Amino acid sequence: MNEILALRRPGAAIAPFSAPVLDDDESIRLQALDAYEILDSEREKSYDDIARLAAFICAAPVALISFFDRDRQWVKARFSSSTFAQATPNLPRSQAFCDLTIAQPEPVIIVADILQDPRFAGAANIIAPAKLRFYAAVPLVAPTGAVLGSLSVLDRRSRTLSPEQTSALQTLARQIMELLDMRRTVIGLSAANARLGQQSITDALTGIPNRRAYDQKLNEEVSRARRTGSPLSLLMVDIDMFKQYNDTFGHMAGDTALQSVARVLLTSLRPYDFLARYGGEEFAIILPATDLSDAILVAERVRALVTNSEFPHRKFTISIGVARLDPEAGLKAMVQTADNGLYRAKASGRNKVVVGNLEKILAAE
Repeated sequence: MNEILALRRPGAAIAPFSAPVLDDDESIRLQALDAYEILDSEREKSYDDIARLAAFICAAPVALISFFDRDRQWVKARFSSSTFAQATPNLPRSQAFCDLTIAQPEPVIIVADILQDPRFAGAANIIAPAKLRFYAAVPLVAPTGAVLGSLSVLDRRSRTLSPEQTSALQTLARQIMELLDMRRTVIGLSAANARLGQQSITDALTGIPNRRAYDQKLNEEVSRARRTGSPLSLLMVDIDMFKQYNDTFGHMAGDTALQSVARVLLTSLRPYDFLARYGGEEFAIILPATDLSDAILVAERVRALVTNSEFPHRKFTISIGVARLDPEAGLKAMVQTADNGLYRAKASGRNKVVVGNLEKILAAE
């Protein structure tokens, strides 16, 4: 049983299920509605409570908090007596009262007797099954003036609202807008916090994870490897002769080169590998579920791809140190072993992949 009925303006025919044509005002209204991210949200007790209170204050069997989308009236909250328990809460806009609220926004809209109102002439075949006679609504208006929805009450008997009931309905509508504004504030803060969180773990120059993100990821992967017994390997990558490049072509060219190298490194890795800028011209690559032999193959593939890629001004080569996690030696030893391999790769002529010497690291402790 539908408690929200079709509206026919004077001289216009009812056109069920026809979507409204968007004009500039409607587009602006929909943008304002979208900003609150309320459509199709989960039920919330605060809205349910307001609907119940509206029905109680107005002595009405039905109260609705509705929002008007492009082609539907979506009900966020509803209260109805047992006789309306099976009523359909959502309808296409062509079958709803919402066009009246949008087209003729007033502080309060009251239709004392739907059957006697000329705006609903010819709609008896829709009105009669629900036996509704009374409709009152307060538009939910954004600060921009856009009508987002309405707080409405309905009844099966012809009637009106007292001045006290009308004032209370307006007060409740203002409370709904307060809830919406708080919701938008919370959503905005959450998005801002998410952006700040992302910025705190992203390298501003290259757009890849930074040293902080690397530290977090490495700790996570070491814990997982110890828990599951799966292998874990680490590559430390350094761009050869990068200081010379900066001195020759300038730091702006160097920044561009770092961005280009980062993109090449990303394309060379598997979806589950993790690339981060470790600092300066040095990168770290975490290889989950990868044994030492496979890590060497990955490192050689990365090195060859960089060597064969074109970069501004001149080509680049990279040196790579490789290490595998020894569960007993731990995280720190793995990082030191990869650093050892990188040092030896650069000392022996650069553009090489060298496995770090874990025994030497352990002996030095």
